[in-house]
Amino acid sequence: MQAHRIKNLFSAIARYYDFLNALLSLKRDKMWRRETVNVSDVEPMSKVLDVCTGTGELALAYADKIAAEGFVIGSDFCFEMLVIGNQKLQKDSSSNTSFLAADTLNLPFLDDTFDVVSVGFGIRNVSDLELGIREMTRVAAPGGRIVILEFTQPVNPLFRGLYYFYFTKILPFIGNLISRSKDDAYGYLPRSVMKFPNCDALKQVMEQCGLTDVRFYRKTFGIVAIHVGKKPRNIA
Repeated sequence: MQAHRIKNLFSAIARYYDFLNALLSLKRDKMWRRETVNVSDVEPMSKVLDVCTGTGELALAYADKIAAEGFVIGSDFCFEMLVIGNQKLQKDSSSNTSFLAADTLNLPFLDDTFDVVSVGFGIRNVSDLELGIREMTRVAAPGGRIVILEFTQPVNPLFRGLYYFYFTKILPFIGNLISRSKDDAYGYLPRSVMKFPNCDALKQVMEQCGLTDVRFYRKTFGIVAIHVGKKPRNIA
């Protein structure tokens, strides 16, 4: 799907986004984000960038681990989602966290800036997957980590049938009904996941982008996976 259509789609559902994430994941989404933060090896003084941050849930999960000497930036190209994120900041009073509008394919940061560059449930919406990961890698410091939390397709054949029924039938119906989406936003979700590279293929893309020690962890019967790679100190 083209970038402007993605932006319009998420703009339309922004106010329902967090509620539906919790409802449709049976409240597993917060656990997945906590586990993503844990495997990133983030430290209290780390500099963290969360791209495609949406309403900022993953960025704020990182902020819980960051001291005053570190900071977290959440970036997204959807203004309406960032409005929700900034409302959370006003309630949370996280002085080390900020949100800004930015395109993941053209990040407005210097090379070698961040200790952790992450993305949660957003990289499959980027129009050029490899370019997106290369941009994340560019702004990561040498030795820094690239962390990707994303939906994937379960490998267990018994569970896969049940999952596909829920994911392609029930989830779109409930999501579109509650969000009143005219653009079939929650029908787009399963379609985008089905087209997205599986865990091994995504690992290969990350390695092609120059990352080393790439590994992944499947969660909740394999419906999501967390990929982690390291930017080598001598990357070109």
